[in-house]
Amino acid sequence: MESLRVSIHLVSRQVPGLLVNGGAELSLSDLVEVDLHRVRSCVRELSQTGLNGHVASSLSLLRDAELLPGWYDDWVLFEQNRLRQDRLHAFHIIGRESLARRDFEVALEASEAALELEPLYESAVGLVIQAHRKQGNNAAALRAFEKYRTQLKEDMGLAPSEGIRRLVAEAL
Repeated sequence: MESLRVSIHLVSRQVPGLLVNGGAELSLSDLVEVDLHRVRSCVRELSQTGLNGHVASSLSLLRDAELLPGWYDDWVLFEQNRLRQDRLHAFHIIGRESLARRDFEVALEASEAALELEPLYESAVGLVIQAHRKQGNNAAALRAFEKYRTQLKEDMGLAPSEGIRRLVAEAL
């Protein structure tokens, strides 16, 4: 308790107004913006309404979103995984809708961001292949497939699905 009191005192002196002491309850000021809340709001908005013109800011926010890096408590690991899944879902929405709108660069950026989080995310690989093909870049589409096929075989001992193979078969 003494450590908590000292910490509260120091924080209150260094950043006045950050903490609100409500007697039995200590909280952050309503003026504090929590990045995790912004990320979750962005994911919710993308899930409900799709792209709405804020693609660049959404991609930037989602790319940089990390929850307590370097922490390994069970509850943190659970929340980190939950955030990772939310980000994957949002990247997929951005990639899919950008591809449908023929904005291939954004589709690639979102899909590649998803693959940074989960290299074997088949839906993102499919979007990368489709975006490259629609740009007329069959060689890049084939490279993306080959990289995925190799990694899937090495990591899981599996072959790509029929759907992914069909995407590249059309490129050949």
